[in-house]
Amino acid sequence: MKKNVLVLAAFLMAAAVPAVAEISQQEQVICNLAAKNCLNQADILQKRVKKLQGEVSKGKTTYSAEELKNLEQKLKETNELLDKIEGKKPAK
Repeated sequence: MKKNVLVLAAFLMAAAVPAVAEISQQEQVICNLAAKNCLNQADILQKRVKKLQGEVSKGKTTYSAEELKNLEQKLKETNELLDKIEGKKPAK
């Protein structure tokens, strides 16, 4: 009886191994997609930071004080989001 149980257990474990390997491949694909999306998002945010810095540098000659304040706030928020994505600051 014990021999039958051991054979059955070995068979069940052998059948489960391919399922575990398949899950790992699926998880790897999901991880790769998430990493790619994260890199794309970081590139977009870096471009936005440069654009906002350029606009802020124009200063009061181009923008009113309120518009300049809004641009600076957007720049701050974008920098914070970029830092979170790059792992420089912990997410709140």
